[in-house]
Amino acid sequence: MEILLLLAQARPGGAASSFISALPILFILIIFWVMLVVPQRRQAKEHLAMVTSLQKGDQVVTAGGLIGEVVQIKEDQVQVRTGQAIVVVERAKISRRLAADAGK
Repeated sequence: MEILLLLAQARPGGAASSFISALPILFILIIFWVMLVVPQRRQAKEHLAMVTSLQKGDQVVTAGGLIGEVVQIKEDQVQVRTGQAIVVVERAKISRRLAADAGK
């Protein structure tokens, strides 16, 4: 019992020690931000740039896995010819653009 009282009295100022005890948590949050959030934002910017630069004739892959050629582009819709069918897809659901010589 006396040891606990001595330890409680021996602790220095509370503000500085609480800041130092919060440093590991802050460090983990910064690492989390750098490792997860920053690359995700960069990938979202790259996807937005790719989607806005789509042109008629591009070979694309949709989020559902359809592979086809862009036939027509409206504001937020893209018509994709896959085989003999033409499918209307949201512009944001285009996953990636294939290389120009991949389909030929």
